[in-house]
Amino acid sequence: MLSPSEVKVVLEAALLAAHDPLPISELRKMFDEEIGADTVRSLLEELREAWKDRGIELVATASGWRFQTRVSYQRFLERIHPEKAPRYSRAVLETLAIVAYRQPVTRGDIEEVRGVTVSAEVLGRLEARGWVEVIGHKEVPGRPALYATTKTFLDDLGLRSLQELPPLEDIAKTLDLTPTPPPDPQPAPAPRSEPDSQAAPDESATAQHSAV
Repeated sequence: MLSPSEVKVVLEAALLAAHDPLPISELRKMFDEEIGADTVRSLLEELREAWKDRGIELVATASGWRFQTRVSYQRFLERIHPEKAPRYSRAVLETLAIVAYRQPVTRGDIEEVRGVTVSAEVLGRLEARGWVEVIGHKEVPGRPALYATTKTFLDDLGLRSLQELPPLEDIAKTLDLTPTPPPDPQPAPAPRSEPDSQAAPDESATAQHSAV
């Protein structure tokens, strides 16, 4: 039977070789003998502590554990691996924020908050990126699709759960998510179409890059 220190070395090797986060259930499959989830989690925490002063860190995300480059060193790595982050329009980023903080939501819910029509292209880009998916349909006439964020969204932001998202007030400082009601007694105007054109920096730039 492997000693705890040997198990820890195996865990370290597996995580360094992995391209995607590995959940504890997957890590346990490497060992013939039964090793409890609590034991694996404890050894992972020891590994995290052992790497705390290095350029690589061990983190737990929504999909599992992974090694990744620390954000503070990204500016140095970009000098030898320059990458242009994708740029998304304000419409895409606002829609993503609404889905993240108010999920599950329908397309109509998003339009009510933003005050403009949400184009199929906007939601399509978020689905193609793997950040948003349809999780069901609302039981109302027409049964509109219900949208929610994915584990990929959390993984890209280095988060374990939606509870780790920053307060909505912080997001609202850069994205105005509160619709402005029309003055009374004029009727509310119909949602206007908004082209997905003006580019804004991709919020995923804050996401951590994998070390492998």
